[in-house]
Amino acid sequence: MSTFQQPDPKDRPARLTVGVVGAGRVGPALAASLQLAGHHPVAVSGVSDASKRRAAALLPDVPLVTPAEVMGRAELVLLTVPDDALPGLVEGLAETGAVRPGQLLVHTSGRYGAKVLDPALRAGALPLALHPAMTFTGTPVDVQRLAGCSFGVTSPEELRLAAEALVIEMGGEPEWIAESARPLYHAALALGANHLVTLVAQSMELLRTAGVEAPDRMLGPLLGAALDNALRSGDAALTGPVARGDAGTVAAHVAELREHAPGAVAGYLAMARATADRALAHGLLKPELAEDLLGVLANGTEGDAR
Repeated sequence: MSTFQQPDPKDRPARLTVGVVGAGRVGPALAASLQLAGHHPVAVSGVSDASKRRAAALLPDVPLVTPAEVMGRAELVLLTVPDDALPGLVEGLAETGAVRPGQLLVHTSGRYGAKVLDPALRAGALPLALHPAMTFTGTPVDVQRLAGCSFGVTSPEELRLAAEALVIEMGGEPEWIAESARPLYHAALALGANHLVTLVAQSMELLRTAGVEAPDRMLGPLLGAALDNALRSGDAALTGPVARGDAGTVAAHVAELREHAPGAVAGYLAMARATADRALAHGLLKPELAEDLLGVLANGTEGDAR
């Protein structure tokens, strides 16, 4: 039997000091994950009370300092701020001389690739875009969820191996995304994940209105099976009244939503039309049934305008 043991992380070479600029939900979790791989978080910046609590929970004993101090202390800096704030932050850090030559500068924005870090690149930094395709809670459970999580990776070609190595150290799976494809990549994730939360929340509200005491318990197995089927089979997993062409049922749905949840009508109609288009294209919805169904959906849209 083999007696090989995994080396202790602290004994591995090339361990880096790590800083976090922006202690939102993402940054402290990534830094904590890098710490498990043997790197050394040394500084974190955060302004709000919630940010300070997250930093204390996930990075205990790591000092809370200004962004400029984070840059001065760390060899690897995680820029984990909202997308719209990122370009201004990078420009400001470069203009004030906070960026040091040879410093690894990592942002976690899904929207941007490595070019948003060009001001820091000109100052000698090594730019990496590592976006975890995961939703974060701001709690220690996020570190566990990174195991097997895909990361959208974009960097200069000469830094590709370094970027992918950092992702693997965090337990993630690197997926190379071209610079030009970053906005589409991010839109796809937002469509699937962010809109899913809205759909599930609306569904639970409607079930409560219908008298269901535990909508989460009712939806859990159904949505879990639907997600699994969709990931396995794509459009072939479509079921329900739209895919079957049950125009009368869909009309009844629209009427009930108008009465009990008018704010959900537009979303229902938009998703129903998209579902009908995909079901038609994949031969699931019979053309002879599609006409009545699409008529119901068109009338539903006209009802919104009244």
